[in-house]
Amino acid sequence: MADVGTSAERVRQALARLGLMPDLKEFSATTRTSAEAAAAIGCAVAQIAKSVVFRAVGLNRAVLVMASGANRVDEQLVAVAVGDRIAKADAAFVRDRTGFAIGGVAPVGHTEKPVTLIDEDLLQHAEIWAAAGTPNSVFRLTPEALIAMTGGRVIAIK
Repeated sequence: MADVGTSAERVRQALARLGLMPDLKEFSATTRTSAEAAAAIGCAVAQIAKSVVFRAVGLNRAVLVMASGANRVDEQLVAVAVGDRIAKADAAFVRDRTGFAIGGVAPVGHTEKPVTLIDEDLLQHAEIWAAAGTPNSVFRLTPEALIAMTGGRVIAIK
């Protein structure tokens, strides 16, 4: 099991390699869910870029969906966008492929680069918040920075 400090440090290093030095915020309470994160930060749930990981069955790759915290991910739309059948990823698959525990999957710093899809609804906000590698840490960024740092494709996910 990866050390919590190591996970957050991996995110810091990945962001630094991209020329970004965001302020990573750590909370004593969990920010595992979108509602918990929004309450801790003091922002709208829709501004939380929640990480939802699926497994592309044929490709046997991780698919990271960065979704607005207010939205439920339509798995059919994800399957069409990926061009493969998808399945829910269990905790072991998520940790193995991303290096993060569920609830702390950051958009960068993965052990294996996932296929990344970004919810078009995140683009409505000037600033959004994403997990920073642990279930109680987040960082602020813009939707444009999320697209640039992940190379993700923007799609409708609901």
